[in-house]
Parts: sequence; C-alpha cells; structure tokens
Amino acid sequence: MKRMKGGEEASSGESPPEVCKKVRTEEEEEPVADCDSPDCDWTLLPQEILLHIFQYLPLLDRAYASQVCRGWNEAFHMPELWRCFEFELNQPASSYLKATHPDLIKQIIKRHSNHLQYVSFKVDSSTESAEAACDILSQLVNCSLKTLGLISTARPSFMEVPKSHFISALTVVFVNSKSLSSLKIDDTPVDDPSLKVLVANNSDTLKLLKMSSCPHVSPAGILCVADQCHGLRELALNYHLLSDELLLALSSEKHVHLEHLRIDVVSENPGQHFHTIRKSSWDAMVRHSPKFNLVMYFFLYEDEFGPFFNDEIPVTHLYFGRSVSKEVLGRVGLHCPRLVELVVCANGLRPLDEELIRIAKHCTQLSAIGLGECEVSCSAFVEFVKMCGRRLSQLSIMEEVLIPDHKYSLDEIHWEVSKHLGRVWFPDMMPTW
Repeated sequence: MKRMKGGEEASSGESPPEVCKKVRTEEEEEPVADCDSPDCDWTLLPQEILLHIFQYLPLLDRAYASQVCRGWNEAFHMPELWRCFEFELNQPASSYLKATHPDLIKQIIKRHSNHLQYVSFKVDSSTESAEAACDILSQLVNCSLKTLGLISTARPSFMEVPKSHFISALTVVFVNSKSLSSLKIDDTPVDDPSLKVLVANNSDTLKLLKMSSCPHVSPAGILCVADQCHGLRELALNYHLLSDELLLALSSEKHVHLEHLRIDVVSENPGQHFHTIRKSSWDAMVRHSPKFNLVMYFFLYEDEFGPFFNDEIPVTHLYFGRSVSKEVLGRVGLHCPRLVELVVCANGLRPLDEELIRIAKHCTQLSAIGLGECEVSCSAFVEFVKMCGRRLSQLSIMEEVLIPDHKYSLDEIHWEVSKHLGRVWFPDMMPTW
C-alpha cells in the first residue's frame, strides 16, 4: 500500500480519495481568527497593505487613522502617499468647498515637501486663498515636481495677487524642480521673464503647457518656450499669443510632433481687432504633425469673425460660445475639412439648413455635433444625418432647434434619424422644474 503521513500505511479498506477527504476535513476544522476577537490585531497589517488602504482614504481620514498606533502613523508618512497631492484652499466665510487643514499643510511642508511630485492647487475666488497658495509654493525649495496645476474655481483669484509675489513663488518651483513635464497656469500673472526661467531649467522635460488668459505673456514669450522645449506635445493659450512664427517653431524638424493645440479666441471688448494667421503656417503645422488636434473656443461678437475661416484651417474641434452668423458657419463648411466636432450654442432665428448640408458634404471626418439656440428644418436635419451616416457618434440637438415641415413632424423625425444612425435617437429635451 501507499505510504501515509508519519510512515503509517493506509488500511486496505480506505481508498486514496477517502484519505484525502479526511485530511481536507482536518484542515478545514482549524479555527479562524475572528476580526472582532483579540486574536485579530489590525495594527500588525503589513505596510504595503496599509499603503494600499490609505491611498483610498481622504486626507483627513488618513490623518485620523495615523493616530491609531505607531505602525499606522509610520504608514501615514510613507513617501509613496505624498507623491500626488492637491491643496484645497478656500475661505470658509465665502466658499462651501472643503479646505486642507492648516496644521496638515504645515506638516506636509515640514516632512513631505521633498516627496511631492504631482501637485495641484485648487483655490476659490478670494485673494487670500491665492496668496496662501503662493506662500506654499515659496516653501517648496526641496521638491522636484513633475506636474503643477493652479486651478481657480472662480475668477479673479491669482490675478488679484501682487504680480511680484506670484512670480517669486512660481520661480522657486521652476528653479528647484528641473523635471517639470506638465504645467497648468491658466488665469495667472505669469510673464515672459518667468517663462525664461521655466525654459532654462525644464526645457528637456516639459511636454504640456496650459496658460490661457495670461495677459502678461507676449507672443515672444511663448515663442521662447516653443523654440527651446522641443518635447512639447500639448499647448493651450489665447489667440493673441498665436503667431505664424510660433506655428513654424512648432513645425521645425527638431520639434516633436504636437498632439494638441488649444486656442481660446476671446473678445474682451466689443469691436476688438484680431490678426490673421497665414494658411502656409497652418500647412506647415499639418505637414509636421498630421494627426494633431486643433481645438478652438470662440467667444466673439458676430461682427468680429472677419479674420476667421476665410482660408482653409486645420481645426478639429470647434466650439462657439456666443451667437455665430449663418455666413460664418457657411465658411466653416468650406474651409474646415479636418473638423471632427462642432458645437454651436446659438445662431438666431434664421434656419441653418444650407450650412448643415455644406458641413456634412465637406467635413467628412465630422463625428460629433451639438446645436443649442438654433433653427433647422426637420427635412434638412434628416438629410444632414443621412450624409454623415453612422460616423455621427455624438448627436446632441435640442428639440426646440428642429422645425417641423411638410415632410417630417417632431413625432416622426426620431424614427428617420435613428434609421440612418443605426441606433435609437431622440432630440434632447429642455428640463422643466
């Protein structure tokens, strides 16, 4: 017979499967410690498990947990927990948002500033919160940040901070990091000299730069960034900083292929003049980075669109935040062959039938469209959907936009549109409450 544990032989009446059942039963009957019993000591959890748990806890709960025992306190201070951090700075009297406790901020700066790598500041509209963010930035002398984001939940925030204070704080990060790859500083008083400091210390690593609504930056300042930061892949800025020279710098042989270029075209005063970008500059950009996305947000008055869409432009995502005329939308249909997404918030009371058909005909990559306060006849809309077909993955049209005609009523149009889309579709409804 086969040998058993301890050198004993199994009796002739017991088959191997029965013996296995006996062994399994003995193992299953071993007592298991109850989590509520004294035998289960949560303080003995391995630090790698504690680290995993702590990563899911809000900061305040994590701080409370660190007071349980010495082991949990040590886990609370593990460097891995402090690589990514968001400072939330709000004034309780003027904001309902939560804020990072001042005592925690002091502890973070004292013990973990050299561990911080991915940092963001979320502040409310108060100057006090923005100044507090600058004070923290000024103390990050031992850190080497990889990403930095300054987020204002409402204006004016950072724009109300004394410029010298803000620049001094930002320069501390630029000089000490030396490995910044992502920088988001929209709506801040950053200026050309501070951008030169950024380039001097982080030109080899910077890949993303978002700096819309930065009035102290000139076209020469952003051109300096493009000339030196050859790894830049994403760039967001206001239209007044865009120039032919900038596009040519981004299209040079030594520059990597740009992936995203976001342009905010904003009118600060009615009748504002806007310059024109040459078609040859856009063509150079497309040749160098044929797959790049050009995202443009327009917040203009109708009489300010004169310099735009007169020649071919490689825009892929186009958003009109204010009313736009039929003429401008007609030019979009003729000169935006790479258009992928179009959103029109308002147009007026003249139907956009011809303009939509033109866009469907010439913008062969269009896959998403949204129409707000506009008018389109049901027949023209069905024809538009029929021409675009199933490539329309996003179709957001308010019911008020569609005008019934001799061919389709509002009750019938969703069937016809659904047939051409290959899926069930209904127009969006204005909520009533």
